[in-house]
Parts: sequence; structure tokens; C-alpha cells
Amino acid sequence: MQTEKEKEGDASVEEYVALSNFTGSSSDQLCFSSGDRLLVHAKPSSEWWWAELHGVRGYVPTSYLRQDAAAEEEEDEHTSLEDQWQDEEYFGSYGTLRLHLEMLSDKSRTEAYRKVIVSNSASLRSKVVMDLGCGTGIISLFCAQLAQPSEVYAVEASSMAEYTRQLVKQNGCEQVVTVLQGRAEEIELPKQVDVLVSEWMGNCLLFEFMVESVLLARDRWLKEGGVMWPSSAALTLVPCQANSYYAEKMAFWEQPYGLDFTPLQPLAQQEFFTKPKFSHVIEPDDCLTAPCDVLCLDMYTLQVKDLEEIKGQFHFCVEKSGIFHGFTSWFTVHFESLETGGATVELNTGPNSQPTHWKQTLFMLDRPVSVYAGDSISGTILLRRNSIWRRHMTITLHWSINSSKKETDNCQVGTKSFPMWR
Repeated sequence: MQTEKEKEGDASVEEYVALSNFTGSSSDQLCFSSGDRLLVHAKPSSEWWWAELHGVRGYVPTSYLRQDAAAEEEEDEHTSLEDQWQDEEYFGSYGTLRLHLEMLSDKSRTEAYRKVIVSNSASLRSKVVMDLGCGTGIISLFCAQLAQPSEVYAVEASSMAEYTRQLVKQNGCEQVVTVLQGRAEEIELPKQVDVLVSEWMGNCLLFEFMVESVLLARDRWLKEGGVMWPSSAALTLVPCQANSYYAEKMAFWEQPYGLDFTPLQPLAQQEFFTKPKFSHVIEPDDCLTAPCDVLCLDMYTLQVKDLEEIKGQFHFCVEKSGIFHGFTSWFTVHFESLETGGATVELNTGPNSQPTHWKQTLFMLDRPVSVYAGDSISGTILLRRNSIWRRHMTITLHWSINSSKKETDNCQVGTKSFPMWR
């Protein structure tokens, strides 16, 4: 470890603080814990830096670090500014049409919410509804036109709210729908609501943590015995093959144009496999096992504090021999019926359902593993919310592969953490 004098003499060395734990997946990566102070010597890429901890040097993922505050007394102000910036960046993205176009173009998502309204139209009559994070107001307009609620409070924190008011008037729903601009934590409603509906889901279900706003609104504004839509949610996981993605990002370097570029493969692994691959589309045939739900959330009992760390377990039986490249995840949400004997509506973002804009999320292992029918893959998944950047999280997967072949006593164990950032 450098002395303070040595650090002062090397202007290129900067001190950073670890935001969360990180377990290196190769000998050239550092392991560190939340709160550790690392000396960054070089920044060879936007994803990985060369750093030092306790005299040991190695690569560290940049997304796990933040620069140390100049003094401890500045920490509260620094955190407050970070929180303010995060919200401005988050809500700012919903003030433009790009995301709204993507969501409204997602027929599976949008039609699921319309189906919920239509199938419960009789029970929604004269009810008070809150549509939290209403965006362009599509769900509120469905309620006003397809059912007969007494009032709909359409709540939107972004600047899109002023356009939502115009859309409500344009569609003749201003007598029913009231658009309120503000965050769920700050708005005031004239009364409590019978139904709280929201489309809060993100990649891997919880990413961006809009669900926190939903829970705070539930505790403040939902009547006793009121209904939450969605009512429950589940995160699903499956071990999978990803031959084309592996070939594109890793195998490519074996002999491009007849040349040996394999020394670049470790860099490729760090650059392409460290973070999850969003908007992945898995073919059902690439699933090595039957999928299983690893996390289940009850939207009536889930608490904000529960979001800090959520852990699930899995046990898969390999159904066909193949190459285990990683895990793929997706989510399902359910909307309970208000009608006696009515059917629950499901929105499933998995590979056997109609495609959605979420698609699936792929978590690549550092190195593929051959597995055989009868093998088992078991372990845990941990979703840990970032302590500073509150809309971000890290997913840690721990797995063990147990061979079904009697002549071997082979058990392979692995752990990998994946930071999820906007």
C-alpha cells in the first residue's frame, strides 16, 4: 500500500470507496467489501479500472465505486445531491416520448391492463382508482372509458403529466380522470382509493425500484380491503445455453481472419459478461431445465425495507445435455379479480408467452460448462439494492452443479455478482 507521501507524489492515483461487495471471478480481479477504500491507478476502459487494496492490485468494476467525499461532514449533502440527480435523471427519461412509445407499442403489456379493466368493469363502477406512474394515462383512460369509476387519480411525476392532461381532455374523460403531477411520496389526494393500479415492473422485476413508490402509496392511500394491481409478482430463472451470444462476444476472438486473437478473450469476458444482458430473447429450446420461480412477492404484505435484500433458492434438474452458458430470468405478475369467481389476469414476460418490451435478461457465466441430462444445478439468487444509487441493484448468483454420473464425484461451484445500472 502506498504511503500518503507516495500518493501525494503520484497525481494519477485516486481514492474511491466501494459501494457494495464484489467477488472477483478471476485471478486478475480484486475482491473487496462495501466501504473499502481502493486506490485507482489506471482507467483502461469505462467498465474496468486497475486498482489496489491492501497492497494487492487487480481489475475492479467501475460501477461498484464512487469517489470519496472530501470530508465526512459533506457526506449527507453529497448523498442528497446524488438522490436529487438520480430522480431528475429517472423522471427526465419519462418526460420524453421514447420510453412511452416503447411501452405503448408493447401490445402484450398494454392489452393485459386493458383486459384487467374490462373483466372487472362491473366491480369498478363507482370505485375510486389511483393510477400511479400513469405516463400518458393509458390505464386511466381504459378505466374511464371501459368501466364507470367515480374518480380516477392519474399520478405522474415527470413533465409528461401536462401532456397527459391534454390527452384526458382530448378523449373526453376529464369529468372522471384527474391528473396530478408529483411523486407518490409527496402528492395529496382528496380521499383514499379502492384500487391502486400501476405498471411498476423493470428488468428482473425490481430494477429502478418504482415498486417502492407503489408500496408507499399503498400504505398511505389504499382503503382497508382495497385492491392492488398487480396483486402478486414472481421472478423466474432458468439455466440456459447462449450459443450465438457466446460466439459473437467470445468465440469470435479465436481466429478472426485466420489470426489468433485469443489474448483478447479475458478482456472480452470482462467487458461483455460482467453486466447482465438486457433485452435478451431466449429460445425455449435453449432452456436446459424447466424454469422455476425464485422470488415471489405479495403486493399486500411486501414492505419497503424488504427491498434492501431479497434472497431466493433454486434447484434445477437438467433435462437435456448441453452447454451451460448462464441463467436467463423473466417475471410474471398477476391481477386478482374483483368479480366473484372471476379469473385472474396474468402478464408473463417469458419465452413461451407473447413478446414484451422487457424481453428476458441473460446472466453469463465467465466460462461455459458442459452439463448432462440428470445433472442438478442448485443454489441461491440475491438481489441487493444499492445503498447509494437507490434505483440500481446487484444480483449475485451462487450455484453448484452435481453430476449424475456415478463414476464421477464431480461438483462444480461458482459465484458471480452482476451490477445493474441504468
